Amino acid sequence: MKNIDRRKFLKKTTLSAAAVSVVPSYLRANSERAFNQIYMGDFAAPKLKNLKAAFIGVGARGGYHLKFLAALPNTEVVAVCDVYEDLVKEKIGWVREVSDESRHKNIAQYYGDEDQWRKMLEEVKPDVVFIATNWKNHAPMAIESMKMGAHAMVEVPIAVTLQEMWDIVDTSESTRKHCMMLENVNYSRDELMFLNMCRQGVIGEILHGEAAYIHELRWQMDEQERGTGSWRTYHYAKRNGNLYPTHGLGPVAQYMNLGRGEDTLSSLVSFSTPSRGRASYAEKNYPENHKWNQLDFQGGDLNTSILKTQLGKTIMVQWDETSPRPYTRHNLIQGTKGALAGFPTRVALEGGVEGINENHHSWVQGEALDKLYEKYDHPLYKRLNEAARGSGHGGMDGIMVYRIVECLQKGLPLDQNVYEGCLWSAVAPLSERSVASGGSSQPFPDFTRGNWKKTQPLSIIE
Repeated sequence: MKNIDRRKFLKKTTLSAAAVSVVPSYLRANSERAFNQIYMGDFAAPKLKNLKAAFIGVGARGGYHLKFLAALPNTEVVAVCDVYEDLVKEKIGWVREVSDESRHKNIAQYYGDEDQWRKMLEEVKPDVVFIATNWKNHAPMAIESMKMGAHAMVEVPIAVTLQEMWDIVDTSESTRKHCMMLENVNYSRDELMFLNMCRQGVIGEILHGEAAYIHELRWQMDEQERGTGSWRTYHYAKRNGNLYPTHGLGPVAQYMNLGRGEDTLSSLVSFSTPSRGRASYAEKNYPENHKWNQLDFQGGDLNTSILKTQLGKTIMVQWDETSPRPYTRHNLIQGTKGALAGFPTRVALEGGVEGINENHHSWVQGEALDKLYEKYDHPLYKRLNEAARGSGHGGMDGIMVYRIVECLQKGLPLDQNVYEGCLWSAVAPLSERSVASGGSSQPFPDFTRGNWKKTQPLSIIE
């Protein structure tokens, strides 16, 4: 009997040990918050009435962020950094176009080698740093910016690897500095209106969402020495997954209140198509010995990932920057009383939309949407739309930068916290794991360490 009991005990303990061993390391890593760290979910930093901003990477996105911020009251552009001197000079000229020199007096210039940004952080001491560089630099630059005393605003994705995301979270918590991913689509008119309608219960209980970034960008392969294509093409070649998920997922996650008190992402499965489009484009457009024709493109042209939340809700997220088709982010949210969808924008409600149609069997779209915009336009859009006009991407960029400045100057929590940036960005590395394992389910790490349950939902900001 004793031998039988001993065998049972050994079997149980062996199974327990095996269960622990198969838990992915990215879930166990950083599971405890250090004594000097605080939860940043609803964190409000001390007010910065006069905001000193620095910019790293001004070739495309960063330059437009700089120009819009420079025109806002009580801001000062203190430094501009890029590898290329001509870009630094050009973007400082943009500042002069929108503001007189009395406010942006001595803009420090950094260019040349790739470590100039470190020198900038040491010498200038900005309040906030906007980072718009290639993906591999996002995490190191954000982490060092926070360590040097600045809030970090990072272009999408916030990081490439799950370990980098944990490092960003730990640094934000220990330095008490914001790290926000610059997900501009959350500030688009339709996405803001859908958020407002979801908060008002117009479509009932939310069950399912669909998100995408489908944007044919093969032409960027012509950017061979500098520009997005010069570095992003290698990601397409070496990585197989859902590489750019946050433009579509960010708004859907906010509709669902994911990571904010109600629910959060639990797991995903992911599948990619064969890789065809990039190799054939290179073969058609470049000489046989060209560097793009020497790459073995491993990334599937289109990736489909299915995300599940802890409450059992689902989200389909698709990514495709290769196939010849029109741009779409899908932006669909399905509830028990109706659905809101994008591209084109359309609405269907059970019982119909008052004054427009009588049932959910036909979409309300086109000019008929004017009544819905009048009724449900987000107050933030109505307040800032005119001020943000011309700022990029239909004004969403300007509303985003305006809100960042407003929150930092008034000492308010940001609209997107560091955990959301990591949660949404985590789809990329998790999808790579899933694809590589034949579509096996991958659990999401909880970057909040359980604190998402007490985080306040994003309010409808007036």
